[in-house]
Amino acid sequence: MVSDPLNAGLQDAFLALLDDTAPAVRAAVLAEFTRLGAAVIPFLQEAARGRDRALAWHAAWFLQELKFSDPVAEFKGFIRSLHYELETGWILLSRISSPRLDIAACCSALDEFARRSRELMVEPSSAREKCRVLNRVLFHESGFRGNLEHYTDPRNSFLDQVLARRQGLPLTLSLVYLLVAQRIGLTLEPVGLPGHFVVGCFLDDAPFFIDAFDQGVFRTPEEMLAILRQNDMDPKMSDLAPTPVREVLSRCCRNAARHYAAAQDLPNARLFAGLVEEFEATYERHASP
Repeated sequence: MVSDPLNAGLQDAFLALLDDTAPAVRAAVLAEFTRLGAAVIPFLQEAARGRDRALAWHAAWFLQELKFSDPVAEFKGFIRSLHYELETGWILLSRISSPRLDIAACCSALDEFARRSRELMVEPSSAREKCRVLNRVLFHESGFRGNLEHYTDPRNSFLDQVLARRQGLPLTLSLVYLLVAQRIGLTLEPVGLPGHFVVGCFLDDAPFFIDAFDQGVFRTPEEMLAILRQNDMDPKMSDLAPTPVREVLSRCCRNAARHYAAAQDLPNARLFAGLVEEFEATYERHASP
């Protein structure tokens, strides 16, 4: 197990320094955050969403300033760390395409979808009722939709582009759904089917699946298996199991590689294919006895 570089003591120390505007302190803290790299992003995101608005502002400032010099190296470091947190990973992956990606703006957009969802929810609510609210906020009010017209556009794979354009792939629309659900305390799961991607809800007595590419339509396990059969597949119940974050992010890279290749952008196609290989090699090293 790799030790957590941001233990509780270090987090407390950083919290005490976040709002210190002395130039020397500011520079030292920023330098330390840069040295730690991807490990600091979840900590700063949590502070940016906290109740203390002064600390939240300063945390957002640091997120904005953390423009790492080599996004590819940062993402490879994330892969090798084995600390596979979905939001951090997708942000780092998206920075490869947009090195000046505004992390704070992406987080704020997700926060706003969550705030609006909480505003519409009446407790107690079942998981299915909460998902209906998420569907309203994301697909009807905010206009997220599947990009059927330009399915192979590489921009469909990256967080900032999906948020800005309100369209994406089954995988990336599902990831937006998951990150907003996470913010309202609703634990949903990524489910990577052969040839498709959905969100799984295993909280109620009967599991169901949310197809974010189809405006959030709910489907039963039987309906999901029937769809796979219609696509000439021989499905198994294990196909409906949650997908590990490692595989989710690797699939993002695989999609990006395939779509860059379709756009004749071979350098980027090779880059993202290489990241898929990095995931596989890292897994093999650590899975071996």
